[in-house]
Amino acid sequence: MNRIIIDLDALHHNLSAIRNLVGEHGATLTVVTKVLCGHRETLEALRDLGVDSMSDSRLDNLETIREVAPEMETWYLRPPHSSAIDDVVRLSDVSLNTELEIVKELDEEAGRQGIVHRVVIMIELGDLREGILPGKLCQIYKQIFQLPNTNVIGIGANLGCLGGVVPSVDQLMQLVLYRELLELKFERELPLISAGSSSSLPLLIDGSLPKQVNHFRVGESLFLGTDLILGGTLEGLRGDAVRLEAEIVEIKEKGMVPLGETAEMTPFQPIEDEEETDPGQRGYRAIVAVGQVDTDVGGLTPVNEDFRIAGASSDLTVVNVGGEKRELSIGDAIGFRVAYSSFVRLMVNPYTDKVLLRSEA
Repeated sequence: MNRIIIDLDALHHNLSAIRNLVGEHGATLTVVTKVLCGHRETLEALRDLGVDSMSDSRLDNLETIREVAPEMETWYLRPPHSSAIDDVVRLSDVSLNTELEIVKELDEEAGRQGIVHRVVIMIELGDLREGILPGKLCQIYKQIFQLPNTNVIGIGANLGCLGGVVPSVDQLMQLVLYRELLELKFERELPLISAGSSSSLPLLIDGSLPKQVNHFRVGESLFLGTDLILGGTLEGLRGDAVRLEAEIVEIKEKGMVPLGETAEMTPFQPIEDEEETDPGQRGYRAIVAVGQVDTDVGGLTPVNEDFRIAGASSDLTVVNVGGEKRELSIGDAIGFRVAYSSFVRLMVNPYTDKVLLRSEA
């Protein structure tokens, strides 16, 4: 049996640390729950830990959030699609937008539902994902400000999501200047600059993040403790809140290099391993019942630093466990740390159990 384990003590530690950082900056925090894929128990745990604002890019997941926490503030992170406007308005308090036509549709639907829908307009700062071009700012805001059922609460940006652009103080200060321009031109307050993310936490930690950036959408660093800029774990966070335990189905002493002619026959990318092996070298290999169908095996790292992943097929992963068998047997589990890509695929697939680890306290 394979299982993804979420340690609530470690998660609580990371949540408290990030809250403190964000609070000291005078900002607010929205937890990005995309990686949970609507897992009800973890959403309930976050609610019980005091999270009051969650965001997701799947409407089904927002529906689950509404069910477990009706009073929760919800954000829809993906630019809304016209075919689901009614659900976007019904399930999210705030949506991130880049198209004037869509905002007008949201406004009409909000009128039908008898509510005011809040929007943040996303601006392109160089990552080349979603966002309007700065030259269109005034033209778009002029029309949105006239919509009767829409409350424009700020401007935002995504960095590091597609092009890998590292957030910089200069880029974030551009947002500050854009907001000042809009507020002066239209004499309307835009309270939020929503540009804080896991990738901008290092700027927050070293004190260089502009004070005016006052809303954070954080997911990866909360769950995995990741430092997206330098790698490893961010100062003050824990990297052990999530781990995979995969069951051993075979363990034998074998050669370390395949016999015979080899070719690129497998449908998956080989696992990169810098460890050099001698053609005559032998060692123990454990096979665990998790494969590329289950997760991104390339994003798994054995908790035991002496272990190395040798390769993976659709259903199995081979782990070199050293020259001695150690105390490993059939049915035991090998633990792995998970990268974000591995975590999200483990959460969305039905073949892996999801387990919350709770302390007695």
